[in-house]
Amino acid sequence: MSKADTGTVHETVEVERKYDVDESVSLPPLQDLPGVQSVDQPVEHQLEATYFDTEDLTLAAHRVTLRRRTGGDDEGWHLKLPAGDDARRELHEPLGKDHEKVPLPLLRLVRSQVRDRPLAAIAHLKTRRVVHSLQGADGVLAEVADDQVEATALPREGRSEGSTMRWREWEIELADGRRDLLDAAEEVFRATGAEPSAHASKLARALGQQLPPAEPGPPRPLRKGTAADVVLAYLQAQVTALKEQDPLVRQDAPDAVHQMRVATRRLRSSLATHRRLFDVDRTTALREELRLLGGLLGEARDAEVMHERLRTMVGEEPPDLVLGPVAQRLDVDLGTTYKSAHGKVLRALEQKRYFRLLDSLDEFLADPPLAEEAQGPAAKVIPKSVRRDLKRVRRAVKEAKRARGTEAADPALHEARKTAKRLRYACETAAPVFGKRALKLEKNAHGIQQVLGDHQDSFVARQLLRKAGVEAFGQHENGFSYGRLHALEEARAARSAKKFWRRWKDFPAKSW
Repeated sequence: MSKADTGTVHETVEVERKYDVDESVSLPPLQDLPGVQSVDQPVEHQLEATYFDTEDLTLAAHRVTLRRRTGGDDEGWHLKLPAGDDARRELHEPLGKDHEKVPLPLLRLVRSQVRDRPLAAIAHLKTRRVVHSLQGADGVLAEVADDQVEATALPREGRSEGSTMRWREWEIELADGRRDLLDAAEEVFRATGAEPSAHASKLARALGQQLPPAEPGPPRPLRKGTAADVVLAYLQAQVTALKEQDPLVRQDAPDAVHQMRVATRRLRSSLATHRRLFDVDRTTALREELRLLGGLLGEARDAEVMHERLRTMVGEEPPDLVLGPVAQRLDVDLGTTYKSAHGKVLRALEQKRYFRLLDSLDEFLADPPLAEEAQGPAAKVIPKSVRRDLKRVRRAVKEAKRARGTEAADPALHEARKTAKRLRYACETAAPVFGKRALKLEKNAHGIQQVLGDHQDSFVARQLLRKAGVEAFGQHENGFSYGRLHALEEARAARSAKKFWRRWKDFPAKSW
């Protein structure tokens, strides 16, 4: 079990297995499990937990549990999120003064699922827990809990109170032990007649038939499917990615802003590329909302990129050419810019407008507003969209060629970059149908995007360096280093432009 502190939230990764066991069965000897040197005297706890969810059990559908528990060593609020086989992320907050109010740090982490719908108590559990700690050479390897559970599903609108259920289960949770300890313990447990639990959690068992089916994963597009099948599968994957990044952005996790921005861009780009497959009013409205969200994420991401780029440049300079507090000034300026931009993102993610965007995306996928062309075979319809985006790239590059040597050159190359990115995403959508053919074009479009991305970053960096140099001069600091860095960026931009034109000569000329 690994631990981390994320803001005020204490987080662990819980790796465990549960077993259903008959009341009459005794817990088998545990000291013979691999690596176990001794077993501590058992410790008994009396636990009470109240579970919270929306009226339609949205969290349960995503296999997420949110509870308030009293008793035991970890009394407080717990949020558990799926994290792969046998594993869940568990986030913990203290009880606080208002025991009925879900702590805001935990609530924010499930906003992409519950949005602004109210949470209410849905089940109450009482557990008599007897814990056995398995000691290894360097500490606790795992804990085995023998639980006697009494669970009651609480009444919700339109549903009467469920009957009380009682059962017994064993649970082994890793501490510093390895996963093979779980396998060894399972063999020992099953020899007594215990069976792996048929339920992912105590809550799932308490809800019984009320438990909604798990949210389906993205559909797998088929080569012989319709154009709608292929595009909707891609859109579903990006909506899933956007929701997955939402809590990570709120925690300011590394690369989370970037990944959420990419998912937003892919959605917006795909809706534009394949706009003829859907009702135009619906896609136009979605694209506009995604544009606004992507713009906010872009401000934060651009500050991140610039901070890292300029920090690296300063670090690579000979010390005698860095005159004045250059690194410190850039750290403060860009750090402040990122903090401000990230704060705007966090405020946006708490607004009804964002929640309604998520609702609209869900509704779009659940009941897509298909046009007649969407029902055509993907092998015939999808290439039309790719061809249109390929033509957009060629037109943009022609404009960039006309603008060479003028003030319009940088904006023109930036526009070419945006069209290459859109083509790249179109090829990603087409890949399940056209395989290597689509992936080859995607690779070429991605290469252009990267080269021109470096060119655009250099353009932005020069604006920042000029501004920083002016401000430094105003503070009676030496502006030499900012001018030098600006010159280095000019040279870098020239190299990027030259590299782009070389690559463009090899860009696939054959049309789809």
